Amino acid sequence: MLVLITYDVNTTDAAGRKRLSKVAKICVNYGQRVQNSVFECSLDNAQLIVVRDKLRKVINEEYDSLRIYNLGNSYANRIEHYGVKETYDPAEPVFM
Repeated sequence: MLVLITYDVNTTDAAGRKRLSKVAKICVNYGQRVQNSVFECSLDNAQLIVVRDKLRKVINEEYDSLRIYNLGNSYANRIEHYGVKETYDPAEPVFM
């Protein structure tokens, strides 16, 4: 299923900048960055639970925001892309 993970981490102090780095690293391990704080991830239910739990342990819910959108398996018609950055097929393997 395609999952969209978005976050906004308060970086006004060093702890926030450290949280931002940790959140980004977790997301990079599970998906493709499509905007600065937006990742498209092809996950199964178990992976979704793992990544959600990892992210919730890192963020500070008093200062940061984490949003997870489950677009399911029939996501192809739900995504429109315009502008610079080339699009990709989330079902294809991500090579690093």
